[in-house]
Amino acid sequence: MDDTPDWLPPLILFTDYRGQWNDYIDAVYDAYCKDFMRCRPQFRGETVHSRYHPAHGNKGATFWHLVSEGKVEEERIPDLRRCERIRWPRPIIENSELTDVKVWEGYRPWRGQLQTRVNFSLFNFSYLVVIAKNSRGYDLLTAYWIEQEHRRRKLKREYEDFWRQKKEGSAS
Repeated sequence: MDDTPDWLPPLILFTDYRGQWNDYIDAVYDAYCKDFMRCRPQFRGETVHSRYHPAHGNKGATFWHLVSEGKVEEERIPDLRRCERIRWPRPIIENSELTDVKVWEGYRPWRGQLQTRVNFSLFNFSYLVVIAKNSRGYDLLTAYWIEQEHRRRKLKREYEDFWRQKKEGSAS
């Protein structure tokens, strides 16, 4: 059963490109450029940027991070689930006020300080988008499909913990 919100665009399927990887990745990149390079989305009144450098194969760094997986940046490999959903991050960010989207903040060490990260997830925690706060607005960091149920439960706990702590903090 497909419980994907109807406001999300359709997947870009590899099979629609008859197995031609270069044609497919160019189409995926074009969709990414349309959503994040030609016209950048806004969140909380600030621009969400994406990094181009270091580029790989004439495609920007953030793009490659969005469509590939792996711990070591130089060794990441393309992931079809990520590629298929390249048009999802922008509408998820832009529809963050809907009940279909769960939003919470977290903090991660980055360059000797704590970086504020905003997480957006579909209501069932099956897809995650992460942006980071910076001096010029936000940077798009990553977005990916979450297949494992234990990972979905972990994200749900993070979300619930964030909002419980926020509520307890405001009650003081």
